[in-house]
Amino acid sequence: MVAVDFSVYSVKIAKFARGIAEDLKAKLVFVNVINKRDINAIKQAFVYHSENLSVDDYISKLKGERAEKMQKLMEKTSCNNITHRVVIRTGIPFIELINAAEEEQVDIVIMGAKGRSDLAGILFGSTAEKMFRRCPVPLLSVRERDHQTGGATLFRPLYLFGTNYLKNTAE
Repeated sequence: MVAVDFSVYSVKIAKFARGIAEDLKAKLVFVNVINKRDINAIKQAFVYHSENLSVDDYISKLKGERAEKMQKLMEKTSCNNITHRVVIRTGIPFIELINAAEEEQVDIVIMGAKGRSDLAGILFGSTAEKMFRRCPVPLLSVRERDHQTGGATLFRPLYLFGTNYLKNTAE
């Protein structure tokens, strides 16, 4: 299962997952969660501006937009060439990711250590941090490490069975 939040890290995470899935001949489940916090904010706004608007319409439109973004991500990362499924859920992100992992009976969750950060993440803890503590299956974190490279972006390669999944080449 690949957790996708459409942050700047999503492309690299999807490519990484694709490499693993290709080598292991596995299926991928891409999951995106529409945050309940955002939906609650829209509900509050609709209290004051509800002419011809509904929360259900908003969620439906947002799901459509997320499906389009996911399709573009699949094309950009060549994930369309492997067996995959896309799931878009609404709720509290880490809870929905855990539920999706259990319902889809996945063997591993792949996600970034960072995503779209905001003040709430700083105050209440990140989705990744909560996933590390509660995920029912192994969790693989794809993260950047710039503290050792003088600010240059570098992903640490993962080697399984002699393959560098960032380059998708045998080494």
